[in-house]
Amino acid sequence: MSVDTLGKLGGIDPFADEGADGVGDSLPGGGANYVHIRNQQRNGRKSLTTIQGLSTQFDYKKLLKAFKKNFNCNGTIVDDPELGHVIQVQGDHRHKIAEFLISEGLVEKEHVKVHGA
Repeated sequence: MSVDTLGKLGGIDPFADEGADGVGDSLPGGGANYVHIRNQQRNGRKSLTTIQGLSTQFDYKKLLKAFKKNFNCNGTIVDDPELGHVIQVQGDHRHKIAEFLISEGLVEKEHVKVHGA
């Protein structure tokens, strides 16, 4: 890219790897400061809700236990090398989990992204 093009973009290279030199972290949706709540369709009517991007200061086992008790479902914690700890809950509980995290004061509303709403 030419210097002229980079100047128009505010000095950010859009083709740089995410997280390299903090470039990807400053872009909207690219940082680790968001909690992503997604629904994954399994087979038939079965689905999984995944929660990713929670702070490491939280006890994932206690969070999972609260989710299981409040939403009457089962779940697990998966350790992914790229994504870190991901909580999986059986069923589509995206909006309930988002409301739970916000109402308990664990995450601010603007830091929660519910995908596929």
